Amino acid sequence: MDSDHSSGRHPERRADLVIVGGTPGGIMTAIAAARRGRSAIILERTAHIGGLPANGLGATDISTRAAAAGLFREFTERLRQYYLDAYGEGSEQFRICSDGFHFEPSVAERVLWGMIRECPGIEVFIRRQFDARPDRVDAARRRISSIRVLDRDTGALETYAGEIFIDATYEGDLAAASGAPFSTRREGFADYREPMAGRVFQRWGFHEEIGEGSTFEGDDTIQAYNFRLCLTDQPENRVPFSRPPGYDREEYASLAQDLKLDRMPGVHVREREWDGIGRITNIVWLPNGKTDANNQHLAFISTDLPEENYPWPTADWAWRDRFQERLRNYTLGLFWFLQNDPEVPESFRKNAQRFGLAADEYTDNGNFPRQVYVREGRRIVGEACFLAHDALPVEPGGRPPVHPTSIAASHYPVDSHAVHKREPGRVHLDGFVSVNTLPYTVPFGIMTPKTLDNLLVPVAVSASHMGFGTLRMEPCWMALGEAAGVASHLMIDYRLPARLVPIAELQQELIRNGAMIIFFRDLAPGDPAYPAAQLLGVRGAFADWIADLDEPIDPETAADWTRLLGVRAECAPDSSRRSVLEALSRAIPERASSPREMLVAAR
Repeated sequence: MDSDHSSGRHPERRADLVIVGGTPGGIMTAIAAARRGRSAIILERTAHIGGLPANGLGATDISTRAAAAGLFREFTERLRQYYLDAYGEGSEQFRICSDGFHFEPSVAERVLWGMIRECPGIEVFIRRQFDARPDRVDAARRRISSIRVLDRDTGALETYAGEIFIDATYEGDLAAASGAPFSTRREGFADYREPMAGRVFQRWGFHEEIGEGSTFEGDDTIQAYNFRLCLTDQPENRVPFSRPPGYDREEYASLAQDLKLDRMPGVHVREREWDGIGRITNIVWLPNGKTDANNQHLAFISTDLPEENYPWPTADWAWRDRFQERLRNYTLGLFWFLQNDPEVPESFRKNAQRFGLAADEYTDNGNFPRQVYVREGRRIVGEACFLAHDALPVEPGGRPPVHPTSIAASHYPVDSHAVHKREPGRVHLDGFVSVNTLPYTVPFGIMTPKTLDNLLVPVAVSASHMGFGTLRMEPCWMALGEAAGVASHLMIDYRLPARLVPIAELQQELIRNGAMIIFFRDLAPGDPAYPAAQLLGVRGAFADWIADLDEPIDPETAADWTRLLGVRAECAPDSSRRSVLEALSRAIPERASSPREMLVAAR
């Protein structure tokens, strides 16, 4: 429910789960736990829940849609249903929503609130600021007992106590304040031998081509942040750009020459067609004539602001607020320049002038996103560390490594934005790289800090910079949040620390509710064969992403599958793989007889 902001009536609030961060990862944690009878408190610093999807990231970043399931798919299905109900099946809005994967920011927030309000065990407190300071955390013997949070309206410090704590911030603030070790470093190639690691100038569009100046050495740089803008070219809903305070033309001046010469990093002009403003900002159309306008990879200057964000991950909120204002003015200045500067080619200026901010979005914030797109903050040091190699094939033509402790499937390229501004003579910006991946599995241990027993971190997870580059998308974070919610439920039930969560039972509970822990090309949630195939998949029973359901099965394979799952199922001699998988799925118990047995089965 929405909670009142008044101070003084509740010296301490308590719930089973205390979740810092109203991001999608945090929301899915709360929903997964609440649907299992747990109480959860969500603490959100701004006045709006939803993180980046409610702040402009309306074009979902995902490579294989079938590799995402669970609560994330419920979210997209509800978005799809919203556009179907509001506009009809034959409408342009319904077509552009792309089955719920493309959506307006306000609609994303509305749908997330709807999911929350169906769970009476969830309380949401907005404008609650957690400061990453040790004196804001009460902890002893590897357990957090309570945290103190600032009510930004009253100035009062409030105490929140719980059994399990969740750091769902993009920055990893709660983990850091609790003493969990973390990294913000960009590792070099020598650290883990990851492709494109360290200082790299990649010729964009040519994944194997490296430019001069690349040393592959690590450093302490942070990839750039920006705002995901909701623009429109609809005159009746368009707010014109105005010249912002502190406007400095020199920040953008080189763009005029880039436009005149069709100069872009790494890619020949003939390989791209530009539609005006799309030359500077990457535009994906959303319903109702709106856009998700992101940084343009194929421009030397766009909406990213490299270098100036370096302090953000570990800075206090006063510094972050100052940077947010600087980034806002920089972004507004960019569009003012493109629409008004006489050195910009006239045809481009006229095309750019078609666009403005959407008048019906962010109406309490000047029609501008309320949150910075923090692509990467702290990364905890967890029981497992996800590397780029975990998303790349082990052998040519094969799959990435399969993690027996997987709690999510995902798929997106290893993707990093620039860490430095434009440098003379380089083919692109340092750190702006992309590496193609394949659908992969995500181990539970990336959410569990080594030093704390009742803290889970589904967003600022344990990974290298390059490994984080594929995990850092909202579908994956939502899947990890769902897993964190189920894991929290089991931790309370069994009185176990995070590192001893019964993985097999966690996996079974996720699968039973439509989540995915390994991708199959020919098998989706809801299929009677799905539960057993998922569990067998992470135990190495399949060599690839194909279950071959209609193929016959030999007795030895059927016996191996039965042994791997530790269940008994009657199978006829001439059974198909499907019939055996369905029989095994029916035989999987609802719950293990003891957490110790589940631990043995999983590990």
